[in-house]
Amino acid sequence: MEEFLNIDTPENVAFNYEVAGIATRCLAGAIDMLILLVTQVIVYLTLFAVFGATLRNLWRHGESAIGWLIAILGLIGFALFWGYYIFFELRWNGQSPGKRWLHLRVVRTDGMPITLSESLIRNLVRPVDFLPAYYGLGLIVMFVNGQARRLGDLAAGTLVVRDHAPVTLEQVVASQPQRRPLESPATVDLPVERLTAQDIQMIEDFLSRQSITEDIGRRILKVLAVRLDLPDDWMSNMPVRSRIRLILDASRSRE
Repeated sequence: MEEFLNIDTPENVAFNYEVAGIATRCLAGAIDMLILLVTQVIVYLTLFAVFGATLRNLWRHGESAIGWLIAILGLIGFALFWGYYIFFELRWNGQSPGKRWLHLRVVRTDGMPITLSESLIRNLVRPVDFLPAYYGLGLIVMFVNGQARRLGDLAAGTLVVRDHAPVTLEQVVASQPQRRPLESPATVDLPVERLTAQDIQMIEDFLSRQSITEDIGRRILKVLAVRLDLPDDWMSNMPVRSRIRLILDASRSRE
């Protein structure tokens, strides 16, 4: 299986994502299924507790009413199963509770965050992946595919990667020797309104991956310096990662 997804940005800066393995994805899926099962049991028990008398009357009205009752319960179950993943993937930027627990994330094959359309497609195909039982077809496709992508991922143009914790400015500064006090981010006045959404995404991706080399960081800083019209010796007393983090903090303080 391919262990990394390499992405080249329009600014000619390369990033790489560590592709999640099949075992980790299966464990995340098992966690989500357990949460879904518990949620469905709670919802059904609540419905029977609130509408118990109505449901018993429907049951007494024969096969036609029973069919409607089963259909309604089936629709509720499908809505929970389908809506669970879409809700959390959009709310947590590509993560369900199982993926969040195991530090996994769904992204597009170009490295960008998924949108509503990708989430809808990959989860609409999920029942097909589930055939004939517990992701049987999906597992076969994942074994064959070099990036462990199931049918839903192939249809939506997505894949699952490992999500590393972002590196904070405090962690970077603490690990570096300081020659003189660093300027506080709050005192930095930068024309951050010139930054585009792609610039911010590039910065966040770089800071979240400690495996990216310092040389790539310098290339990113060079792109940002041109965008913000910064001098070559801007904040030269700070490490490259710290300077890039400073730009991100200045941008967030303007929001």
